[in-house]
Order: sequence, then structure tokens, then C-alpha cells
Amino acid sequence: MLLWMQGFALEAVACQDDDDYLRYGILFEDLDRNGDGVVDIIELQEGLRNWGSAFDPNSEEIIFKSGDTNDDLGLDFGEFMQYLQDHEKKMRLAFNSLDKNNDGMSLFSFFKNFSMDTDGSMTVDWDEWKYYFLLHPAKNVTEIIHFWKRSTLIDIGESIAIPDEFTEQEKQSGDWWKRLVSAGIASAVARTFTAPLDRLKVMMQVHSLKSRKMRLISGLEQLVKEGGIFSLWRGNGVNVLKIAPETALKVGAYEQYKKLLSFDGVHLGILERFISGSLAGVTAQTCIYPMEVLKTRLAIGKTGEYSGIIDCGKKLLKQEGVRSFFKGYTPNLLGIVPYAGIDLAVYEVLKNYWLENYSGNSVNPGIMILVGCSTLSNTCGQLASFPVNLIRTHMQASALMEKGKTTSMIRLIQEIYTKEGKLGFYRGFTPNIIKVLPAVGIGCVAYEKVKSLFGLT
Repeated sequence: MLLWMQGFALEAVACQDDDDYLRYGILFEDLDRNGDGVVDIIELQEGLRNWGSAFDPNSEEIIFKSGDTNDDLGLDFGEFMQYLQDHEKKMRLAFNSLDKNNDGMSLFSFFKNFSMDTDGSMTVDWDEWKYYFLLHPAKNVTEIIHFWKRSTLIDIGESIAIPDEFTEQEKQSGDWWKRLVSAGIASAVARTFTAPLDRLKVMMQVHSLKSRKMRLISGLEQLVKEGGIFSLWRGNGVNVLKIAPETALKVGAYEQYKKLLSFDGVHLGILERFISGSLAGVTAQTCIYPMEVLKTRLAIGKTGEYSGIIDCGKKLLKQEGVRSFFKGYTPNLLGIVPYAGIDLAVYEVLKNYWLENYSGNSVNPGIMILVGCSTLSNTCGQLASFPVNLIRTHMQASALMEKGKTTSMIRLIQEIYTKEGKLGFYRGFTPNIIKVLPAVGIGCVAYEKVKSLFGLT
């Protein structure tokens, strides 16, 4: 129906500005089912539903809130026409932001799978763009892109990736916090299931200079022999507890940094996302870093050394002072930029490659492709940042392992290179990679289950 209306209106008015009255009149008459000259919210809802599925469930409420200027619970033709004229101005800004060569044609490589290209010209011109989004209440290109694509939230243990975007509708409806809570619960489940591998990674990193005998199977056997089967989850409690504050701080800071870097609210490119995400990661990591130190100390502690998180914190404060809670902070920050940058770059390359070569009739790649791209990009990010991650862990544990002696970052790098060579900087990488697949699988299943409990689709 919507495509027919587009074609009919295009033929009838020949795209002349002085014919807006007739063009909008056709749409208004189609919405005004009872012919009383006023479109109420029920008529608008039915009209949008009949025109197609290209509208969100609350589109009519957003249109009404913007267009009903006299608050009489109805849109007369004047209000309807004013809303569409204002909306066209916003859509023109969005279209121009994509029309890089100023030829009046939007990038078909991105839009080729949608019904906007009504004339089959292999491009999307202004008229096709305008009619496709004529009544869709999107404000800018960011919201339009989100109408087509939504990434999957996964957690493989290193929560320093750039956060996901949320549309204005998600923010207003409250869906954004439901998605974050769902992702947080899924992350807790995934981290708990893979905690033994995570503790083994920490132990291999810390003990790499002392002994080269710790391997994957023998390492797990040593941990079980020293503290029993449940010792494999030592340190997991604080690792789960830090999910909520870290996520909240990271997402909140990300939104603020985006506002500072995006002056017009429309243009937010890859570079701006990277800078905003990196700064958000620095902000969140700075605030929760003491919990990272507690996690490491609990993981490498012997049975009976600490009775819990609070006891560990008290002993650290008493024996080593406040500074002990920020040991390894510098290499931790140095690891954020390569992780976030490579993670984002690899994900964008994989996403664009799929869109250009395998999208077929839909730009929705499905859960498997999204998870695969996310997993590979996260793994590449970890590969780049793992050496500084190892240095950080060493510095966090140095006082405990070397009886109060503190080693500088440069000195530690020299020691590792001298005794183990380049491969020494990747000690513990094997269990870290092995846990990726189960973490992603378990996290995605848990996310889908929890998401349904909140009524999200």
C-alpha cells in the first residue's frame, strides 16, 4: 500500500514544491477513515499498520506528540502538513549526510536491499528516500541505521569494547535499560561458567616467570589439588559484581562523550565512536579498577588466605595501603586503545564485507553471523592488548608474589623478554582463547532467555 501511495503521489504531483498541499492531502484522506477532517491516534495507528511493517510499535505516539500542537487529541490537515514539512527538513539533513558526492543519489551499496529503490535505478534518490521515511519518526541518520541493524551484546570477559548505540525511542520507552540488564545477567552467567579458565589464565600469567611447567591440564589439576573443585571459581564473585557499575559507567560516559564530539547530532563516524568508546572505557576502568585488583588477588590467593571480598580488601588496605588498589593501572589504560580500536575496526570490516557480498534480500545477517563477527573482532582485540594485560596482572600481584617488592612496568617488560622472549607476553593466552566459544554460546543463549522475560524482541 505504501509503495502504491508513493507511485501515485509521484505521478500526480510531479515533485513540485507548490503541490505539497495535494500530495499531503492524499495521505491525509487515506488516514482520515471517518472523513471528519481530523486524524485521531487510532486512525493513525491503523493507517501506519496498513501501509507496511516499516514502522515501530510506538510510531503513532511519537508523530502525535510532535504534530498535535494544540493538544486536542487529533491532527487536523494544517497540523499534519506542518509536521510533514518539518520532518522533510530532518530527512534532507540525513540524506545529505549520506550523499557524499552531492549527486542527489544515496549510497546504494548500503540501501540496495530495501524497497526504497522503487524505480530499479540501483540508487536511492531524494524522492525515494523522502517517501520511504515520510511518516517514520526518525530524527537523523543514526536512528535510521538502527532501524535496519542491531548488534548482539556478548561478553567474553573483557568489558572494554565500545558500547552499543541506543535510539531515542529505546531511551524513551525504557527498552535500553532492559537490554543492559539482560546483557548483564547473561554476562554473569557466561563468566561463571568460564571462571575456571579465567582463573587458570591469571595463574599462568602470574607464575610464568617463576616456572614454565604450568600448562592447561596440569594447571587445572594443580588448582583442584590445592583448594578443591570450588577453588576454580575463586575471584569470580567480584568479577560478576563489577559488571553492573562498569556497564552503567561506560554507557553513561559514552553518551556524554558522543554529545561532546558530535556537534549537530547527525554526524558520528567511526573515529568519533572510537574516541568516545575509548574515553568511556578509561572512565569506567578508573572507577572500578580496585575491583580488578581484588579479583586478581583472590584468584592467586591460597586456600584460607582470604575469607571473601571484604576481607581481601581490608588486608590489602592494612598491609599495602591505598596505592595497592591501583597497581597496574597504567598498563590497564594502555590496553584500552588497541583493544577498542582493533575490535571496532575488525567488526566494521567484517560487517561491511558481509553487506556487500552476502546480504541477498535482507541486511539482517542473523544471530550466527553477528556472533561470529563479534567473536572474531573481540579475539583480535584481545590478541593486540594481551601483552599489556599480562603486565597489568603481574603488577597487581607483584607485592603478594615477591613479598612486598614492587617492580616497575619497564623493569617487568625487560624481565619477561629476557627470561621467556616474545612468547612470554602471551603466557595464559591459550585458556583465554578456549573460553571464548563457550562464553559466547552461553552468553547468547542466556541473553535471549532473559530478554524474553522483559518482553523484548
